[in-house]
Amino acid sequence: MDIEALLLARIQFAANITFHILFPSITIALGWLLLFFKLRHNATGDARWKRLYGFWVKVFALSFAMGVVSGIVMSFQFGTNWPGFMEKVGNIAGPLLAYEVLTAFFMEATFLGIMLYGQGRVSNRIHTLATLLVCVGTSLSAFWIIALNSWMHTPAGFEMREGVAHAVDWWAIVFNPSMPYRLVHMMLASGLTISFLVAGLSAFRLLRGSTADDARLGLKVGVTLAAVLIPVQILVGDLHGLNTLKHQPAKIAAMEGLWETTEGAPLLLFALPDETTRSNRFELAVPNMASLILTHDLNGEVKGLNAFEGEHPRVAPMFWSFRIMVGMGMLMLAASWLSAALLWRRGTLPPLLLRGLVAMSLCGWVAIVAGWYTTEMGRQPWLVYGVLRTADAAAANVGAGLIWTSLAVYLALYAALTVAYVLVLFHMAYKQDANGPQASPLANTLKEQAE
Repeated sequence: MDIEALLLARIQFAANITFHILFPSITIALGWLLLFFKLRHNATGDARWKRLYGFWVKVFALSFAMGVVSGIVMSFQFGTNWPGFMEKVGNIAGPLLAYEVLTAFFMEATFLGIMLYGQGRVSNRIHTLATLLVCVGTSLSAFWIIALNSWMHTPAGFEMREGVAHAVDWWAIVFNPSMPYRLVHMMLASGLTISFLVAGLSAFRLLRGSTADDARLGLKVGVTLAAVLIPVQILVGDLHGLNTLKHQPAKIAAMEGLWETTEGAPLLLFALPDETTRSNRFELAVPNMASLILTHDLNGEVKGLNAFEGEHPRVAPMFWSFRIMVGMGMLMLAASWLSAALLWRRGTLPPLLLRGLVAMSLCGWVAIVAGWYTTEMGRQPWLVYGVLRTADAAAANVGAGLIWTSLAVYLALYAALTVAYVLVLFHMAYKQDANGPQASPLANTLKEQAE
């Protein structure tokens, strides 16, 4: 495969995985939130929890269907664009993908029908059990996919025989050095994604004049969950960064835009990395802060990119994708803590903050995609770190023209489906209230505050 075709194949896979990951990032945590709604209704008999369950189970079904379809499309590319991947590491990747289907997907697909249509047709205990099993299925799916992806970053438990990877220790393969950090990081990211989606759609309903108590309850649940999860995510992110520094130091150097190995490395808040001159322009830095974060020592040594010349990812995309992820995380922290403080103290939020939460309904997507790009681009030029180069796994007989054509079709289709999905979510929220956007006491209060 020539250089242009290789780059296009990488972009095509990135487009497919970007579209696909949007939907599991919702369903992984939403399943557990649905179980929470169900258990609260069982315990209290409060109809608000039942109405929340009834609305969000529809969102779960829609997201699950979108995830399944996009996942099927993505899997085809292993055979068309990346045959070298399965040829060299298929003995490990194949079983892990099969475990995901056998232990997770079948469970989700089987009990999703009961969860969607079984209420009132089966006993409440069976319906609750079905909800629990769907939750377990979504989490197991995340477990196996993260296990494989983590193994590609920190491969362990295998040996090479005649250029092919063979498993020698499945425990070491599954629980490779980066897997626990990545799994927890992803589960929390999904929790934050659904927290802001619940808060955003609930805020949208309130701004439209909803009189339903479940809208206010949903807002409180979403905001509170986000406020609890975001500091935990920051802590886990720090631990994940330390693990990455140990196993993939070139990735950390690219994320930090650090060219020379430095003691007391500064934290760059802004810079324009230039790979031609191997330097940064217009640096805005906090002295010693990168060393403190990465080594917990103000004068700790951090390796620079020049120590990995020719064996590190492109710097500018890494530098900015990482900062987008962190910046979105800081915005989530501020929005959730401010909203939680006001909501628990006053019982309501001012219209401006409600509009802000509506605008942030899908901010979790931005953070997850930016973080995913940081992770995957940071592995380059390796597909399996230290084992298989990306260029060596690409198909040799697929031309750039063919990839251009299919990529254009994919991008157009994915853009249309994403817009349609978001519009359907807000349409469902609008239709959830039987009275529509009529004025309510809460709406009048919000209007008075705005004036």
